[in-house]
Amino acid sequence: MTDDTPETELCSLEIDGPMATISLTRTDVHNALNVQLIRELTYLLEWTSLRSVGERSELVDKNGSKYLRTLLLRSDGRHFCAGADINMMREGGSKSPEENRADAERLDSLFHGLWSHPCFTIACVQGVALGGGAGLVACVDHVIGEPRTQIALSEAKLGISAAVIGPYVHRRLGSAQFRRLAMLASRIDAEEALRVGFIDEIADSTESMHNSADSVAADVLTSGPMSVTSAKRMVAELDRWEGDDESLRLWTLDLTSRMRGSSEGQEGLSAFLEGRKPAWSPEDGEV
Repeated sequence: MTDDTPETELCSLEIDGPMATISLTRTDVHNALNVQLIRELTYLLEWTSLRSVGERSELVDKNGSKYLRTLLLRSDGRHFCAGADINMMREGGSKSPEENRADAERLDSLFHGLWSHPCFTIACVQGVALGGGAGLVACVDHVIGEPRTQIALSEAKLGISAAVIGPYVHRRLGSAQFRRLAMLASRIDAEEALRVGFIDEIADSTESMHNSADSVAADVLTSGPMSVTSAKRMVAELDRWEGDDESLRLWTLDLTSRMRGSSEGQEGLSAFLEGRKPAWSPEDGEV
């Protein structure tokens, strides 16, 4: 894209063609979430969302620069995210219910912005992801850990509830595992995180973890970008479906018809029949 990336202090954004990388850089406190970092991350998610193929329905802008198709979330330092900043937690005890509600709404805006982002999202999780850090993990489409990875829904250890991250963790883990881990509030290692579905793969090291992220992103770029976004939105619709089975079946028929008749659907079919790569495929040498 041709427009300048936003300036932030506690996190950073890098754009490489259709791929965006957001890095948490508050390493002195293990990337703990304070008000400023939450606001900056939320803004970067909004900025990248508006510049995604899923929102623009175009592969490139008017200058020929690529719109975004994948988003990598990572952190500098030894740990992915130690959860809420201790000072922010301490201040919560002296705030009014309205002020604490505003803090919760700010945090939920971050989680929802990541969970609903139009791009295919990937996270590299080294070290610990605690509380709100675990919430970030739960909102991502594909999570890569490494042998040192530990995740905890640690809120109950502090006498509070994992409520704000709850909907996102519940969707990733399911009812039974979310209930168990929220009640235990203890750390689980990488192997258990893989077993219960908190992460999707374990890399041998931090370096190989980022190589795996590149491989996943490259795979995503071979799929139709609008189809990828449509899949995410379809699942969101199914999660909150309140109609009967018949109306659900009709809805899926309508969605299938629209996608098959779309320009992307027609391009994919034509490319298959003609034995060529579709227009959205990455160029030779592109990740």
